[in-house]
Amino acid sequence: MSAPNSSSNSSSNSSSNSASNSASNSASNSALNVEPNLDDADAFYAALIDAHRGLSDAQSSALNARLILLLANHIGAASVLRDALEKARQSVDEEQAP
Repeated sequence: MSAPNSSSNSSSNSSSNSASNSASNSASNSALNVEPNLDDADAFYAALIDAHRGLSDAQSSALNARLILLLANHIGAASVLRDALEKARQSVDEEQAP
């Protein structure tokens, strides 16, 4: 009888851990992280450039739009996404200021 109980305890613990991880992920997504946070920024940049290789300008724009929507869905928190939009727009506006 102890084997089934330990098995159900493991399932129960896994469920608790998943719920706990989801809760902590939600909490960690409550503010936009603007500090460097990529595991390997150079590899990501290379992969991003490679993904655009051979595409027309229109295809490249479509890839960027789809990537943005996938990442926005992953983030999920509307307040974080609004903050990211504001910061991105502000940086573009600052580049264009005399």
